[in-house]
Amino acid sequence: MNKRFALKLIAACAIAASATAGFAQDVIKIANIVELSGGGASAGTNFKNGVELAVKEINATGGILGKKIQTTTADTQSNPGVAKGLTQKAIDDDVFAIFGPVFSGSIMVSMAESRRAEVPNFTGGEAASITEQGNPYIFRTSFTQATAMPKLARYISEQAKLKSIAIIYVNNDFGKGGLDAMKKALASSPTKIAAEISTEPGQVDFSAAVLRAKQSNADGVFAYSNEEESARMLRELKKQGWNKPIIGETTLTGQKVIELAGEAANGAVAHVGLTVDAPLPAIRAFRAKFEKEYKYVSDHNGMKGYSGIYVLKAAIEKVGKLDRKAVAAALHTLKVKAVDQPGVLMDVSFDSKGDLDRESFLVEVKNGKQEVVATLPPLGAGAAAAPKK
Repeated sequence: MNKRFALKLIAACAIAASATAGFAQDVIKIANIVELSGGGASAGTNFKNGVELAVKEINATGGILGKKIQTTTADTQSNPGVAKGLTQKAIDDDVFAIFGPVFSGSIMVSMAESRRAEVPNFTGGEAASITEQGNPYIFRTSFTQATAMPKLARYISEQAKLKSIAIIYVNNDFGKGGLDAMKKALASSPTKIAAEISTEPGQVDFSAAVLRAKQSNADGVFAYSNEEESARMLRELKKQGWNKPIIGETTLTGQKVIELAGEAANGAVAHVGLTVDAPLPAIRAFRAKFEKEYKYVSDHNGMKGYSGIYVLKAAIEKVGKLDRKAVAAALHTLKVKAVDQPGVLMDVSFDSKGDLDRESFLVEVKNGKQEVVATLPPLGAGAAAAPKK
């Protein structure tokens, strides 16, 4: 009797396992591993919402290759160790792709797991070192610092015509990568670096850093930190009467920074890979849909998550089957036009390292809002190309 019962139990388990496997084949599993608490909560939440909005749209129109996308979301707590563990858990769940983490320090740790399992992994992290490890399964949804900084350096030297600049940066993978990339980009320009001022992740008091920038007598400051720290830095610059140019990258003028910094954000100029204020129909449509869904205005991170899902969709459709290795290989030479896949928001191309290239924007904060003041061509279009007003 016991033997007969055991055989029935084994048979039942086999049937259940078979059903589960069949179900898995009917969906495309995607793990959203992002910062929902800690210092990266703003970036991670926006990225997650962008991913989920794209998935909702794609599923409503039949999915990818006739299969619906199924997502799970996990909080890294802005902790690299937690991110690594969650990535391993997602791999154990046999996901097709992983989105996140957003923070460079976390993806630098966790991407070893997705590489080992040969799972495509999309990140919003900008540290140049992320794609310099030769990892064939890592792909960006944002510019690498090696692409962004040359564009910004040209602005600093040729448009702003600053003879010297003080760099205030955050002392982590993201900040140090940006510092190195900016130093390299400015090396052959007339602009000299008057001071390199290190700050810490989560730093609250920026009085000493700003004082050092003032004492350097630089013609402007390049501010490169995370969103909340950027807002504190802007408030301190205003408090100490700084009246010279404040220039940065995407994290200096994001929506969350503008809200936290208030009037202190006005006048800040930044190069941004993505902005909901760009005068492009696909981006305007995204902004309206995101605001309707979540009741607030997305920042660049929401756009990264959203466009990243559509990039994955384009790659799967190009391959024509759910093959992770083949899709990863296709992504390395992928070129997608927004006219064919509006969800990518702008024409985009990927190189052999997983880095992307596309148009980007120069914005200035005016009256508490980002205003696009120039559109910059893809870096591949020629380094000497002039901004188009």
